[in-house]
Amino acid sequence: MITTQPQPGEFIDYQMNYIKQVGDAPVQQLILELKDKGYAFYTSIPEEKGAYAYAPGKWNVKEVLGHIIDTERIFGYRLLAFIRGEKQGLPGFEQDDYVAMSDANSRTIKDLAEEMKAVRTANAYLVRNLTEEQGAIKGTSAGNPISVRTILYIMAGHELHHMQILKERYL
Repeated sequence: MITTQPQPGEFIDYQMNYIKQVGDAPVQQLILELKDKGYAFYTSIPEEKGAYAYAPGKWNVKEVLGHIIDTERIFGYRLLAFIRGEKQGLPGFEQDDYVAMSDANSRTIKDLAEEMKAVRTANAYLVRNLTEEQGAIKGTSAGNPISVRTILYIMAGHELHHMQILKERYL
């Protein structure tokens, strides 16, 4: 189990916002719990809210869910690559471009929630047995150093961040 929080040099400044979302919670356990908690929350959102955006130019509810799914997939790949010893730097991604190409608006909230649960379930097999030593493995993503444990904290914190925004600004 990973018990050490990300340390300076393992992340860049803006990622601290996601790391703080996790706080002192056991990160691997939190990720596993979010599979069901996230699903319950997303499926509680009324379908008629799916196209709602709280301000012009902001993503709507379905687009936020699509973004959470895309990001979860990317975090899972980064975890796999680094724990398998990948030495090449991994690319970043332009989230607005991904959202624009996601076609999330043609889907139901329930369908998006089910996909997120499935992607998290797949990632759970990588996450649940990671060791402290694996947590310290570093790689490069989007030109920046990042550790496996940081990815775990960001994985959980990113979802918690967007769940909070959905609660505060969309519902």
